[in-house]
Amino acid sequence: MRAVVQRVSEASVKVDEVEVGAIEKGLLVLLGVERHDTEKDLFALYDKVVNLRIFEDGHGKMNLSLRDVKGEILVVSQFTLLADCRKGRRPSFDNAADPETAKAYYRQFIDLARNDSIKTQHGRFRASMSVGLINEGPVTILLDSRKIF
Repeated sequence: MRAVVQRVSEASVKVDEVEVGAIEKGLLVLLGVERHDTEKDLFALYDKVVNLRIFEDGHGKMNLSLRDVKGEILVVSQFTLLADCRKGRRPSFDNAADPETAKAYYRQFIDLARNDSIKTQHGRFRASMSVGLINEGPVTILLDSRKIF
């Protein structure tokens, strides 16, 4: 499972020019589910995302997590994070999970955040979306579940 995590002061996602999700201070998480991902990947990645100390404390140091700042989270599915560009010029998405599996893990990620009392918004799975954000810092972190446990 892969994620691009961006610290934002605001972010939103639209489908057919209609806003379907928006947050203020928090994290925009672009989430890609890989073919061989398990719940272990899901839980490890979720735990890493909400506990990353990437928000500034009173001394300007990145010491606070999403939980610490009571931030919000916007989760957007993005299978293109699984692109393999090593061969040729057209990306291969063979490593992406099938849509049914990917949607289930995507929904579980969202449910984990909601059950954790984090204000959570999300995009629409398999839709063409427009994502807008103001990246603070900028802070952008790339995460791969296979590299965090």
